Amino acid sequence: MTRKLWFQVGVGLLLAILIVKYFMEISFIFEPVVIIIKAIILPLLLGGVLYYMTEPVQKLLEKRKVPRWASILIIFVSLGLIIWGFTAIVGPPVAEQVNNLVENAPKLAKELDLVKDNLLQQKNNLPQNLQESINSAANSLQDVAIKFGKWIVQFLQSFFQAMFLLILVPFFFIFMLKDHEKFAPIIYNLFTGERRNWIKKTLSDIDRVLRSYIQGQLLISAILALMILIGYWIIGLQYALLLAIFALFMNLIPFVGPWIAVTPALIIAYLQDPKLVIGVAIVTLVAQQIDSNLITPNVMGKSLDIHPLTVITIILAAGNIAGFVGIIVGVPAYAVIKVIVINIYEQRQQIKHAATKDI
Repeated sequence: MTRKLWFQVGVGLLLAILIVKYFMEISFIFEPVVIIIKAIILPLLLGGVLYYMTEPVQKLLEKRKVPRWASILIIFVSLGLIIWGFTAIVGPPVAEQVNNLVENAPKLAKELDLVKDNLLQQKNNLPQNLQESINSAANSLQDVAIKFGKWIVQFLQSFFQAMFLLILVPFFFIFMLKDHEKFAPIIYNLFTGERRNWIKKTLSDIDRVLRSYIQGQLLISAILALMILIGYWIIGLQYALLLAIFALFMNLIPFVGPWIAVTPALIIAYLQDPKLVIGVAIVTLVAQQIDSNLITPNVMGKSLDIHPLTVITIILAAGNIAGFVGIIVGVPAYAVIKVIVINIYEQRQQIKHAATKDI
């Protein structure tokens, strides 16, 4: 019985539960370690994202016989010029739209209150069953809005706290560009034989999945934001640039992000001119169809192969556990865990097949 997979999995789960239980009881011992990890995790993640963004450029430069130190310097200078150019071009109109939004915020809030009052008045004229359904839906939407608001607050708090840690990002970024080939060998050279080969393959698969996800999601998000910006400009929606920038960041969240991004656009469109709601819906629908049928299949391919329902479940769970950061990190973390599990399963199948062959 001890050789059965279900028994081994059950024992493993029980041991994991006991480890977590006793770890929680003595967690105060690890508080200094947790503080250090929290201090470096965000700069490390940002450095990793920058590395995967610029790795193709570094490979291209080194194929043309450019020394590594020179490729790193070129990448840093190019990033600096891109940031400076983006700030110089986009900064003034963004600042103008932010100022306009702040000035018009009281008026927008008043108009939203009027819309809410009108809806409540219309609701009282409906049948009782329909009123209960509307109340239930409103409560659900309110809960979602409250959670989303908490995520945004947590994100803003983390963002302003992270501003003090951003000085670490260039150091992580430089070391990743300089020594990225050395990281995996440090781990798999600790082992020998088949286990070494398995760990080497698993690390390679993890690197491939993370590269595909980060590069693909950033490219998809940028293309979607550009399409949305053009669409909003065509229909004459106010704050189009601000809404497109908001969509750029929200689209980093797979499947759910675009629907979060369209919510403020629909509100502003309704307050500006109710007819514009149709325009915003059409722009969003066209952008999503182009993304689903053309962009994502060609950019991401089958690199992740995660069902949309699984992605939504992961995002909701990660958001409740770790807030906005959890929403961003949840899907790639799941992809990494999936790669590890698949490799473990394949290794077990190979061992089982080899044992059957010997018999």
